[in-house]
Amino acid sequence: MRVVGFALAAVAVLALLVGVHRYVWRRFVGDTTTPGSPWRRAGTVAAYALPLLSVGALVSGRAGAPFLLQQVLAWPGFLWLAALLYLTLALLVGEAVRPLLRWWLARRDAVAPEPHPEPAPVSVPASAPEAAPVPEPAPEPAPEPAPGAPSRRLFVARAVGGAAAVAGLGVTGYGTYGVLRGPRVKRVTVPLARLPRSAHGFRIAVVSDIHLGPVLGRSHTQRVVDAVNGTQPDLIAVVGDLVDGSVADLGPAAEPLAALRARHGAFFVTGNHEYYSGAAQWVDHVRELGLHPLANARVETGGFDLAGVNDIAGESEGHGPDFARALGDRDPGRAVVLMAHQPVVVDEAVEYGVDLQLSGHTHGGQLWPGNHIAELSNPTVAGLERYGDTQLYVTRGAGAWGPPVRVGAPSDITVVELASKRA
Repeated sequence: MRVVGFALAAVAVLALLVGVHRYVWRRFVGDTTTPGSPWRRAGTVAAYALPLLSVGALVSGRAGAPFLLQQVLAWPGFLWLAALLYLTLALLVGEAVRPLLRWWLARRDAVAPEPHPEPAPVSVPASAPEAAPVPEPAPEPAPEPAPGAPSRRLFVARAVGGAAAVAGLGVTGYGTYGVLRGPRVKRVTVPLARLPRSAHGFRIAVVSDIHLGPVLGRSHTQRVVDAVNGTQPDLIAVVGDLVDGSVADLGPAAEPLAALRARHGAFFVTGNHEYYSGAAQWVDHVRELGLHPLANARVETGGFDLAGVNDIAGESEGHGPDFARALGDRDPGRAVVLMAHQPVVVDEAVEYGVDLQLSGHTHGGQLWPGNHIAELSNPTVAGLERYGDTQLYVTRGAGAWGPPVRVGAPSDITVVELASKRA
């Protein structure tokens, strides 16, 4: 049954993509160009090539393609997915503008021409024979469009299509710039009832979803490291989805992580993408880089307990989250901060008396209106919320998955400052 369900879902997604591409081709190419023109031929080729590049970008990594080929496919393939979204949304807005523009043009063209003056009457002598009646002048034909001028329909199609292209590509370009410039630093203060006065003001730099891969590489890692170190945190928490690929391909891209500096060290827990990329190898590799993996484990640091659980994607490999192992025998009088990649485990965190859970995974939706979709499967998409006695903070992440584009969900590194209610 699962195979049948997956197949039906795949067919539905494929049908949707074909329909959307057909619609985009029609509005941008079919309605705005003439048959046989070079522009129509080029647009038609792009309508076939771009989705094929997107499929190649999505499947090449899982298919074990050479990393160089993954990089060649990733940039155009993933960018087209983001551009397709915003071009489609812009065209849908244009559907409301299209009839208004047609109405305005029709009204403008329907303005009546100025009437011609009446001819002066001719006086006829009384003795002269009756003159023949003067025939009425024939009505003037409607003005013809100038040679080479587009028809009203073509003009509307080009005006709406051009505006949609500027809007859709502009949004995509700005969202790409936001990712490539690197994450911005956010700061939030979280009071904890059990935090001792000695730990008041303790600062944790929370980093998630860096997503090193065929698009974001070593230079992006360096931007993240520089931003984190610039905050001078007491502790660094890397809460999963560091990579999209193997250690063999992405080991050099991760090397700048060795320069992370914090008084109490840098800690790491797995995300779901680590389990698509060889989690055991990555856990060993980040340990070599100086990070401390917390695989269902706990350490005492800075006046509180810091715990970490594996991502739920590890359950397929027998290495899922184990809250009993990480938290079962701790001192209940001490505050505990939990690193867990996905927000959905907050129910278990509440059950085990966690004071603060630090998570990522959602990207804040990454591409608007994706935040509304993320809300369907996550208790919190971004920011700080309370669940019983447990507070959950979800960062939007420092990178991007798939398209290196963020719209309405800027990337961030969050400095969480713990506050003691006893201070």
